[in-house]
Amino acid sequence: MPQPLVELKSIAKVFPGVQALDAVDLVVQPAEVVGLIGENGAGKSTLMNILGGVLLPTSGTVRIDGCAVTLRSVGDALAQGIAFIHQELNVLDNLDIAANLFLGREPACGGPLRLINRRVIYAEADRWLERVGLNLPSNTEVRALSLAQQQMVEIAKALSQNARLLIMDEPTSSLTLAETERLLSLIGDLRGEGVSVIFITHRLGEVQRVADRVVVLRDGQNAGKLAKEEIEHDRMVSLMVGRALDDFYVKGASQTEPGFLQVRDLRTRAYPKHPLSFDAAAGEILAFAGLVGSGRSEMARAVFGADPKLAGTVSLEGSALPIRSPRDAIAHGVYLVPEDRRLTGLVTEMTVRENITLAGLRRYAPAGLIDRQQERAVAEEQRESLRIAAPSIEALACNLSGGNQQKTVLAKWLSMDPKVILFDEPTRGIDVGAKADIYRLMRGLAEGGAAVIMISSDLEEVLGVADRLAVMHEGRLAGVLPRAQADEESVMQLAVGGAAT
Repeated sequence: MPQPLVELKSIAKVFPGVQALDAVDLVVQPAEVVGLIGENGAGKSTLMNILGGVLLPTSGTVRIDGCAVTLRSVGDALAQGIAFIHQELNVLDNLDIAANLFLGREPACGGPLRLINRRVIYAEADRWLERVGLNLPSNTEVRALSLAQQQMVEIAKALSQNARLLIMDEPTSSLTLAETERLLSLIGDLRGEGVSVIFITHRLGEVQRVADRVVVLRDGQNAGKLAKEEIEHDRMVSLMVGRALDDFYVKGASQTEPGFLQVRDLRTRAYPKHPLSFDAAAGEILAFAGLVGSGRSEMARAVFGADPKLAGTVSLEGSALPIRSPRDAIAHGVYLVPEDRRLTGLVTEMTVRENITLAGLRRYAPAGLIDRQQERAVAEEQRESLRIAAPSIEALACNLSGGNQQKTVLAKWLSMDPKVILFDEPTRGIDVGAKADIYRLMRGLAEGGAAVIMISSDLEEVLGVADRLAVMHEGRLAGVLPRAQADEESVMQLAVGGAAT
């Protein structure tokens, strides 16, 4: 066996009252892609923060090139060739690409004047951008870039610092399908050039594509590992959750006729010249697929009243709804689970109880005073029903994992008997166990008579969950496919403006 690039041995990390890691081992060979997977709270981020120099372990050994090291800072990790690209990108969007790449280590000229040598900066930056396949001039301001392009800037920055190991945390969670393909291809290229990658994601199909080996964490401990030929979806899921997830995607049993919800000639600010019309049935899950920027989120926000409609009508059970604001939509049983749960779905500094009951607070205050006993009873019922992992309903929402924050958003609406519920990227950034719970909740809502509309950029998810697929392209409805006729090729053909195959 070759000398490992990185070896973590018996790593433990204890926070006050919490054993986050317990005797965890991890080995990364040179020019190897390791998929690091596990449910939220499994210890992945803590372990990578130790390797990235953000945290010190309580006990255990970190070896680089066979030598024991102490990584006391991010600078120490970078000096060893370890770069951590976080899910929340650390770019300064008021600067250009070159300035971001060389921030804090700008080449100087002018002797004692120490002037920044911009000619060298731009020439070097252009070279690194070419290496990662980002065909933009390095004097482009970062604020003008897409998320995928900003991610490429982060990768270029890491490589310019002579990184031998890249830690990528959920690198594709906000990318389009085409951007994801480009990033996965780049990971293969980097491996061919001798760079190792630790790839953290909840999208197990991507792990199957790029990983040479998989390491699974569960409850802060090693749960297992898989060699290249053993990497399969069901085996990864079983190791992550400690059990098989039967019927991961729950199909609908009954046939339904669209018409319960009718949207006619809807025009949004994103695509004011493109009217959009569709129907959704009570009892079905209608999924909206398409590329990022196709107008799906804008459609959902307009239906919910969060954004003003420029034109069009929304009807429920044959009656037009006068929706001018979210309050109007809520009054008619139309609810939205937004894409950014932390920013627009929750008040993170409030408790689980307060978040669950906030939208329907008048229900608990018939005489103007909140009935705290009734409010707590409803919140506790929802916490138990949705299996929200929180110490109590008085825990702050900001302290929950992503999956449990999403369940808290769902609990808010489930406590109010939805007629129509729109989910915008309902499983982004959450683990496979929480995903299975949310799929079951969505199916339960449909079987209870609600019209469920789901927007998702995860094509595997869309094909697995939906009864029908509506595909959008540049603000238009490119086509609607029944589940039996939908596959990846037909959906992508419609998403890029072609005809379904």
